[in-house]
Amino acid sequence: MKLRGILELWWAVPAGLALIGYLCSLAGLTRPQRAVWVTARVVDVHLPAHGDSKGPGIPVTVAFHDPADGREYRLRHAGKRGLPVEAAWVGQTFPVRFPRGRPERFRLVQELAGETRGLGGPNCMVFLLLVGLVVQSFFKWGWQTGLICLGGLLFLIVAISRDIQYARNRAALMEHAEAVPGRVVAVTKDVYTDGEGDDIVNHAPVVVFTTRDGRRVTALCRDGIPQPGQSLGRVLTIHYAPGKPSVFTPDLDHDRRDRAASIRFVVGLLLAGTAAIGTGLYYLHPS
Repeated sequence: MKLRGILELWWAVPAGLALIGYLCSLAGLTRPQRAVWVTARVVDVHLPAHGDSKGPGIPVTVAFHDPADGREYRLRHAGKRGLPVEAAWVGQTFPVRFPRGRPERFRLVQELAGETRGLGGPNCMVFLLLVGLVVQSFFKWGWQTGLICLGGLLFLIVAISRDIQYARNRAALMEHAEAVPGRVVAVTKDVYTDGEGDDIVNHAPVVVFTTRDGRRVTALCRDGIPQPGQSLGRVLTIHYAPGKPSVFTPDLDHDRRDRAASIRFVVGLLLAGTAAIGTGLYYLHPS
């Protein structure tokens, strides 16, 4: 087989990996399905050091019991085992999974949706397969067909996107937001290098506030604080959702603009997909 023929079989790799992943999920053999799932409770919240990276999130100590022996484990989580915690308070609960007999290898999960069946990897392979097929369609069947395939992919992205639902849910939560005083107790710092070799410094303040029901919340505040690199010690007003203080903002107007931007992005994808399909069909079958 010639090299070109071999390269045209690229799709077999992501398709095969996706198929294996789905079969393993059906058979209950994925790592999340074989793991022990319990609920962990935050028993201590640690403050990130001023100038540290925001990557690990808010370090916390969680406590949970191993159903096998009933023993309680108290272990520290700082973003390396599962998703980082961006807002934490004592008594907060999270789903946790760990290999049987190895609770020290726990992973903290923010949401159970899509986690327990281990479908993240196969779904990613399917998406990569679709992207590759769209790229191939431009070269194999012409740019007109490529545009039609691209539009279909954009429609699929819109269909599975949760951005609009997230914006609506956040708007509903923040509709009756409560305002309490807060203070910036640390500022994280991350340095990135752009394509031209220049350094880009990103700061994310760490704020502390106490809810009306007495929960002391420590959280990363990525947006809404002007001049974040110079905000250490600043006193501000925090608006949080009653019953869910992990949803908060120091600037309600900025929060509204951010939600509107998420909706505009999804609508833009929808319009782009419509334009791509319409243009492809027009030039594929010109009248």
